[in-house]
Amino acid sequence: MGCWEAVSFGFSAVVQTRTLGMESGKATAYVSEHLNRYSGCRLLSVSSSLLVAILWIFIFGAPLNMTVTSSIAATKWLICCALFCCNLMQVSTTEIRYSVLEETKTKHVIGSLSKDIGLDSNQLRPRRARLDHQGEGQFCGIDLDTGDFVVVERIDRESLCGSTSPCFLHFEFIIENPLELHNVVLQVQDINDNDPVFTKDSIKLEISESTPTGTRFQIAPARDLDVGINSVQNYFLDQNKYFELDAKSSKKRYVDIVLKNILDRETEEDHSFILTAIDGGSPPRSGSVVIQVFVLDVNDNAPIFSQSLYKAHLSEHSTPGTSIVKVQATDQDKGANGQITYYISHLSDSTKDLFQIDEISGEMRLIGQLDHEKANSYEVEIQAEDGGGQAGHCKVFIEVYDVNDNAPIITVKSLTNPIPENIPFGTEVAVINIKDQDSEENGRVNCFISSNIPFKLQPSIKNYFTVISSGPLDREQVSGYNVTITASDGGTPSLSSTTILNFQVSDINDNPPEFKEISYKAYVRENNKPGSFVCSVSARDPDWRQNGTVLYSLLPGEVNGFLVSSLLSINGETGVIQAMRGFDYEKFRSFKVQVVARDNGSPPLSSNVTVSVFITDENDNSPQILYPSPERGSFMTEMVPRSVIAGSLVSKVIAVDADSGQNAWLSYYIVKSTDPGLFTIGLHSGEIRVLRDISESDPMRQNLIVSVKDNGHPSLSTTCSVYLLISDNLAEISELKDMSNDEKNKLTTYLIIALASVSTFFLIFIILIMAVKFCQRRKPNLFFDGAVTIPGTYLPPNYAEVDGAGTLQSSYNYDAYLTTGSRTSDFKFVTSYNESTLPAVSTLRRTDHCHVDDSLLDAHNSEEVRP
Repeated sequence: MGCWEAVSFGFSAVVQTRTLGMESGKATAYVSEHLNRYSGCRLLSVSSSLLVAILWIFIFGAPLNMTVTSSIAATKWLICCALFCCNLMQVSTTEIRYSVLEETKTKHVIGSLSKDIGLDSNQLRPRRARLDHQGEGQFCGIDLDTGDFVVVERIDRESLCGSTSPCFLHFEFIIENPLELHNVVLQVQDINDNDPVFTKDSIKLEISESTPTGTRFQIAPARDLDVGINSVQNYFLDQNKYFELDAKSSKKRYVDIVLKNILDRETEEDHSFILTAIDGGSPPRSGSVVIQVFVLDVNDNAPIFSQSLYKAHLSEHSTPGTSIVKVQATDQDKGANGQITYYISHLSDSTKDLFQIDEISGEMRLIGQLDHEKANSYEVEIQAEDGGGQAGHCKVFIEVYDVNDNAPIITVKSLTNPIPENIPFGTEVAVINIKDQDSEENGRVNCFISSNIPFKLQPSIKNYFTVISSGPLDREQVSGYNVTITASDGGTPSLSSTTILNFQVSDINDNPPEFKEISYKAYVRENNKPGSFVCSVSARDPDWRQNGTVLYSLLPGEVNGFLVSSLLSINGETGVIQAMRGFDYEKFRSFKVQVVARDNGSPPLSSNVTVSVFITDENDNSPQILYPSPERGSFMTEMVPRSVIAGSLVSKVIAVDADSGQNAWLSYYIVKSTDPGLFTIGLHSGEIRVLRDISESDPMRQNLIVSVKDNGHPSLSTTCSVYLLISDNLAEISELKDMSNDEKNKLTTYLIIALASVSTFFLIFIILIMAVKFCQRRKPNLFFDGAVTIPGTYLPPNYAEVDGAGTLQSSYNYDAYLTTGSRTSDFKFVTSYNESTLPAVSTLRRTDHCHVDDSLLDAHNSEEVRP
């Protein structure tokens, strides 16, 4: 409504008050209230009061029977005053005011802020609209979609304003582009959510029986944290015949209980009743206290303080125990009735742990820690109570001075973590907010960031700062950064606080695996078992997790006609290379393979390394005799003239070894001969030479058994037979052949007898072994474990094997092979079998049969064969 309408409405209201005959004070309040309640009128209280005053002066200042001329002049003067009021209203502040009930649910819409300031709600987000509360907590916010002013947190009027009424919350509504600032004031209206509470659960009164009727007793009133109509409005006392409430007292500072009948201690010594306080809320709340009255003889004076209000000033850094103020009350009574005890009444949660008063002296001391940021002043009510239960009251007002005792508070609003190592320069990685709860210069804040790091601090809006990247990142060199943010205030001395932002640099697959060696060499013995260890390769990838996980594989290919996968295998996780088959040094001695190390990144990176495998030789081949020919059934005889002189070369054994190195170094030995002193053999040449001149008495037919050994460990050997015929005339050879047939028959008989003896001895030996096997440990070197077995395929036709030759004594053991009916016999001579020689299975690979004539056997059977 316009100003003229307001003036017209006010004028009619004033006329109505005069018609009703109201007093000036009541009429002014009546008109002002109607103007303020009129819909759409934006009159401030000052403007409305001024308008009412002007109207009242005009109406009540002029008599009813004034002339028309004077009325017209007065009317003009009234119009000018109304125009002045309208102009005053037009220049009122742009402050926006709302009201809301405390404890209103969150998301409750208080009003449309965007409409009240004339702003389209669609512009709130682009213009970065925000609502800041000027104090702790947010409580309310702005809905950026609708522009509504809504409740976002619980609002408790009692905790915000206490007993102060009205209670206001101040907000700043900020809009950017261009920057606009609107002050928003929210009045928090009280609801009836607190019960009246008395200072004590029970009140004891000691009243003299001589107390006259009509005497008043002051009771500390109940305290209700609510204000206005919701505070305590009335008190009720239980029905009794001695006491009643004084209905005329204000009941704000105390409640008067009036004695209506004379007390008689002898009739009734004590009385008990309940005092109930009720507030004006809807529905009303109540609190009660039990009043116990003890009837005494005399106590008719209540304590009186020297002053009703005490003031004190404290720094918020005051230490516990600091004296605040000393109150003093006097009581004209004497004895117990004059002894005064001091209490702090109506202790709230915020003051009960801060202040304490000495009950006897009345000195009030600080027992807690003050904080100017929480409360800058306190009002404490002190009660002095005498021995009779009467009490006096006063107030202590304490003002708290601010001290720079709060360091800036750094709050991280947002943080990007981890950071990719390829992040561009200038990228925002964190947003922080810095606040200082101190006021004025103590609350001014400066902010710094640690140096020598690829980040810098950039100020933003108000108390906000952003951290941005300012240099290159490499996770392989530095995997993380601890960025220290320091904030200091402007106090003296200055206080500061720090916070550390931990940034982890996330990995990018930018490094291929790298082998520890440029190339690898492995040495493997031949005849190795499949699955045996060859070597181990290792590669390192400085990337992280799957980007740094290295998998190994062999590059496919062929080596000497073999697939690499058929020769070697590699553990994909450990890099251990194993042989897939046994290697033969004699077939190939070395080969190379390529090992691939690949990471698990996307895309994967890889690198190769060459592994050279060298086969080392083992002594796994026995010497092979080339001459005389080792073929089965061969019979080669060398002719030796009787005229040869000592040292002459008569024959030569030629042998080779497939192994290499020292395993192929061969040595030649004569292990058996017809005449041991007649011939010798070169140790390394294999040349057979005559030791002495041949005499007529030397046997014409000479048989040499030659052993060829290599130099391996253990040594392997092969034996062969060399037949030498000493003669200058070929005719003697035919005669020697006929004589040898008779000798072979005799030798067969001797061998049969020897076989039977050996068999008998063997059976007895077996029986003895079985008898003592549980009593004595067998010594394997005491018995010969049987002759070397020669497969039947190596035996001449119509030959049979005879076992048991191991019982022969001396240094030689024999295996005898006898024919089943012919006149010839063949012998196989082997090396000595004792502790100084290797077992026959290890040292004797193949034995060639010696063929001798009967005449040669006859001549030497007594020396070579012992039955």
